[in-house]
Amino acid sequence: MAIQWLDSLSVGVEEIDNQHKGLFDAVNKLYDACSQGKGRQEVGKIVDFLGEYVITHFEAEEKLQQQNSYPDYGKHKEEHEKFIVDFTALKNRLEAEGSTLSFVSLVNRTVSDWLIRHISSTDKAFGNFLRKK
Repeated sequence: MAIQWLDSLSVGVEEIDNQHKGLFDAVNKLYDACSQGKGRQEVGKIVDFLGEYVITHFEAEEKLQQQNSYPDYGKHKEEHEKFIVDFTALKNRLEAEGSTLSFVSLVNRTVSDWLIRHISSTDKAFGNFLRKK
């Protein structure tokens, strides 16, 4: 269930690529904690860190988009906001149920799939925009 960074996911902006790699590392730590049967408190710490890291990353990305007058900024920001809503629901489920198998499956759908899809399309489009400037 771990996710692996591939060079094909690079958006060509070092700061963003490094943050994406950090997100992959955090998601993998979450998977490891869940698969090792770590308790709710330990998994909760990783989820909290991941949530904070995501917000920091989104803010940096959005700031860079605004600085460069990125025409799809609004759409990109909406995707970020939707993810934060979904991630908050994920945190609430962890608090209610603990790190169950269904929680791990939800992490896979909510975080891993979204992250790869978002980077592969939305973030790469922003990277292409920056390279053309």
